[in-house]
Amino acid sequence: MKRERATELLHEMLDRLEEGDRPLDLVDEVYVFGSYARGALEPGDLDVAVVHHTDTEFTEDVVGAIIYGRDPMAGMKRALKGNRRGFQFQFNQNDRLPEGSEPQLLWKRGDTRATAEERLQAMTADPEAGRASRDAIIEQFDGLDRWMPLPVRVRLVELRNAGAIEISRIQLPADDPTHPAALAALGRRWKPDSPLRRAAAAAVRYTEDTGMSPPSVWVQGQPLDHRRDQYGAGALWINLGWYHFDQLVFRLREGAQSLEVVRPTRTQPLHALHITVLDIAALPPM
Repeated sequence: MKRERATELLHEMLDRLEEGDRPLDLVDEVYVFGSYARGALEPGDLDVAVVHHTDTEFTEDVVGAIIYGRDPMAGMKRALKGNRRGFQFQFNQNDRLPEGSEPQLLWKRGDTRATAEERLQAMTADPEAGRASRDAIIEQFDGLDRWMPLPVRVRLVELRNAGAIEISRIQLPADDPTHPAALAALGRRWKPDSPLRRAAAAAVRYTEDTGMSPPSVWVQGQPLDHRRDQYGAGALWINLGWYHFDQLVFRLREGAQSLEVVRPTRTQPLHALHITVLDIAALPPM
C-alpha cells in the first residue's frame, strides 16, 4: 500500500471516530505504529492500536461471538474501518506491542478534529524508512504477513529463535472432511458459505489426509467431538484468524500442537502454520 493511500484510510477512520457511532463511543485512544509510523513510503498494512472500555452490551456481544466461534472484535473493527481493507488492529494490548514499536498517538477522546489531524500530519514520510528487522519476517510468513498482526509475528519468531517451537507452513486442501461426524459438527457451527467453515473444514481434512490422528481436535475453541475433549497431551488446536492466540504458549506447555489458519476466506487458497514444541524448557513461563 502506498503511503498516500494509507493516509487516506486514516482520515476516513478519524471521520468515523468523530461521529462516534456505536461501538466507537467506547474508544478512548487510537495509536499508529509499525512501518507507517516510522515514515515508510510503502507501509503495507496499517498497524493500529486501540484502547477502549466496555459496557454490558459490548461484553454480551463479545461473549456471544466467542460462543459461536466468531471474531469477538469484528463489530469494533468494522466500525473503525468501514468496508476498507489494509488495517491490522490491536485492542487493549499496548503493553504487549513489540519492543521498539513506539506507538504514536493519533486520537483520544475529547480531541478536536484539528488536533488529531495535526498528529497525523506530524507522522511525516521518511524515504529511508522501510520494514525493520523487528517486523519479524521469516520464510514461513512470506506472502502471509499482511494477515498476521505484528505482535503475532514477533511472538512466533521469538519462540522459534529460542528453539522452543517449530513452524511449518502448509497449504490446506480446499475440501471437506470425509468423516460424517466432523461434517455435522462444522455444520452446526457455521453456514455453508461461511469462510470460517471453509477454513475449519480444510484444516480438519488436512488432519485426515496426513493421518495425524491426535487424541482430540479443537476447532476455534470447541472440541470437534465432545467425547474426545482432551485439552493437552497431543491435542490439536485449529484456530482461524489468530483466535485466542494469547493462549498459544499455555496450550503448548500442556502438550498440545496448533494449526493456525492465517486467513479464512471463501475462495482464495488457505494457508496454515503448524506449530509444534521442540523444547518445552525453552517456552517462556506463563
